[in-house]
Amino acid sequence: MTIPQEQTPSSDSGWDRDQLETLIDELVAIRREMLESEKRYQKLEPRLFETHRDSARNLLHYLALRRHDIRQLQSRLASLGLSSLGRSESHVLDSLNAVLKILHHLVGRPWQSGDMRYPVLRYEQGRRLLERHTQLLLGPEPPQRRVRIMVTMPSEAADDANLMRELLANGMDCIRINCAHDSPEVWQRMIDNLRRAEQETGRCCRVLADLPGPKLRTGPLAETPQPIRWRPRPDRVNRGMIPARVWLYPIGGDPSPPMAGDAALPVPEEWLDSLLVGDRIEMVDALGTPVSLDVVEEASGGKWAISYQRAQIDSGTPLTVRRDQETGESVLPDARTGEVPTAAKPILLFEGDTLILTREQVPGSNAVYDAEGRLLAPAHIGCTLPEVFTDARPGERIWLDDGKIGGVILSVTPEEVAVRITHARIKGEKLRAEKGINLPDSRLRTPSLTEYDREILPFIAQNADLVGLSFVQSGEDVDALEDRLIELGGTRLGIVLKIETQRAFERLPELMLSAMRTDCAGMMIARGDLAVECGYERLAEVQEEILWICEAAHMPVIWATQVLESLAQSGMPSRAEITDAAMAVRAECVMLNKGPHIVDAVRTLDDILRRMQTHQQKKVSLLRQLRAWEQNL
Repeated sequence: MTIPQEQTPSSDSGWDRDQLETLIDELVAIRREMLESEKRYQKLEPRLFETHRDSARNLLHYLALRRHDIRQLQSRLASLGLSSLGRSESHVLDSLNAVLKILHHLVGRPWQSGDMRYPVLRYEQGRRLLERHTQLLLGPEPPQRRVRIMVTMPSEAADDANLMRELLANGMDCIRINCAHDSPEVWQRMIDNLRRAEQETGRCCRVLADLPGPKLRTGPLAETPQPIRWRPRPDRVNRGMIPARVWLYPIGGDPSPPMAGDAALPVPEEWLDSLLVGDRIEMVDALGTPVSLDVVEEASGGKWAISYQRAQIDSGTPLTVRRDQETGESVLPDARTGEVPTAAKPILLFEGDTLILTREQVPGSNAVYDAEGRLLAPAHIGCTLPEVFTDARPGERIWLDDGKIGGVILSVTPEEVAVRITHARIKGEKLRAEKGINLPDSRLRTPSLTEYDREILPFIAQNADLVGLSFVQSGEDVDALEDRLIELGGTRLGIVLKIETQRAFERLPELMLSAMRTDCAGMMIARGDLAVECGYERLAEVQEEILWICEAAHMPVIWATQVLESLAQSGMPSRAEITDAAMAVRAECVMLNKGPHIVDAVRTLDDILRRMQTHQQKKVSLLRQLRAWEQNL
């Protein structure tokens, strides 16, 4: 059948029949690949939970589509007023079929789509699947808001029932318990407080228990004596100086003063008892500067003194007391300060330095140089994950402390990894104990589920609603968790896969298909570690791609790390993080970290998400009526 000429694109549009036929051929070829991908689905189907089977097929269709660069194809479709397939994630084959049907109509021949083994997933079905999976994982949709809010619990939440009530009342929908900290007893008190707050507020809240996973961190540092320091402060009102307040306490006693001060100095007990208000204590500090302290007040457990000089006092510093300021007479025998406290001294690293990571957890220390500045021994620090010493390779990148320090591996032995520092500030970077290590190029053969994770899983299976799998690397990691939950009778638990390494990002489809063995699964974009692994410049691109592929699998996404961080910590948000929070409306849940102002952060995020959901749903911009400029028209 030939359609009338006026129903075909006019020559003015720049389109003719040959060009339309070319478009059809390109789309049919892509469609053929989509249907070919279903052969893999046939092998996967027996393992998949029934409610994920349509989602798995749609995911495979989407992956087939995205193997092509279709940007030029999209422009040509848009010029005809057709769908460019740019919003087809949740219903890929249905969108492609609709475009092909119209194109066939334009060239005057019928569209035959009867070569499919399975029913086509329609637009509304894809949307409903994502909504269903989100409710199963994260609970009912909160009032007036689609996106849920998750909050990481501080340790104080175990004993502060009012904090739970405030968080729930202001919009929290899920708590996150970081099982790398505290203990099952503390976690249980957090959950008990939450359940009581639910009854009092009438709100429901899910519990996510985050497994620690393998610990890839720096080891301990050498403890060194730290001089006791104090300094006066400028008095901005009277334009003078406010003296430093120093608490004098007996050696071996409690160094905590009854009220805030600037320093605490240990001194012999009998000598301290003999001091009187008005006495002046004289000493020479660690820098060779004469320093004096005037005793001004007696208190339970010690005495207060003030000083108008800055000082650094070491252990065993001689002390002399002058009671008569005119004669300078010393009325007490000389004494010495007690031992000053010790603290871990950070390692200072510059570009070009060598750092040795050691398997043995000996206290780390700075590099050693001779009198002429020649290097005698490089800086060294322990590494907590043994697999690093067998699986890392020379030439691979390494990042420490959330990407503040970068380097390249020079050599690897069973006991040491030598690293050349390539990224640090000009004034150097301080490396401390318990800081994260990222090896984005290395293929570490370590299971995601550790022995400690297995020990705490019975508690999690009994008390939590969701379990977070940290540092997941492969489908085998997901299978191991699912198998363990089956053993524990914890199949009702939702599984959240934390995407925090480059390898996890690269294997995302495999991870998702493994997670589809269960009825209830989701993804967390752990943007902190992911930024270090993939590079900060790539984070925006990577998080977009994760959002797209998760929508294709109808799998809910938790948007995590540093959302409204400044607001939660200091009470004042930055402009950049407000924009970041607004972008998070495209996920199904947004996670906030703990902080002194966390209630304010929850309240603010709730407001932002409510406003933004009228403008954006997933990738789709919603054209709500705009009233801002009505008066100017």
